[in-house]
Amino acid sequence: MIKDWITAFIDFFYPPFRKWMPLQTFRYAACGGGNTVLDILIYYISYHYILAEQVVHTPLGAVSPHIAAFPIAFAVSFPTGFFLNRYIVFPGSTLRGRIQLFRYFVLVVICITLNYIFIKLFVEQFHIYPTVAKILTTIVVVSFSYLTQKHFTFKIEDSGKAGQV
Repeated sequence: MIKDWITAFIDFFYPPFRKWMPLQTFRYAACGGGNTVLDILIYYISYHYILAEQVVHTPLGAVSPHIAAFPIAFAVSFPTGFFLNRYIVFPGSTLRGRIQLFRYFVLVVICITLNYIFIKLFVEQFHIYPTVAKILTTIVVVSFSYLTQKHFTFKIEDSGKAGQV
């Protein structure tokens, strides 16, 4: 099964990191990092080859290619990220899949919003260089995302309440 192969592959690289982080955190970093690379790759391919760097005309108006490439990449990275988190990082969650999916979607929307807010805040209010602001933002958002997924999206409930919201 693909889940078992991915888990074994990630776990193979874990031993040198054992001193610094638990296995679940390592799996989260590996899955999140891999999904981020996939997202960027699909964004690049979408922008340069699918959209050919051209404005997309829709019934609602024109959309620049750098914005239009985002939902294309998101359409792949969102379900990939959900499945990696559900089956590799947090396989012990007792919540129903549809509850996890809804919570994951809400978390992703919150993280996109937090990225916007923190980058804007760090650059425009604190006058931090944009790349440094992006790094700081990533640290904050990834930490928030991990804790939220662990304790909310994919949490393990008491056996008497499993699957309920």
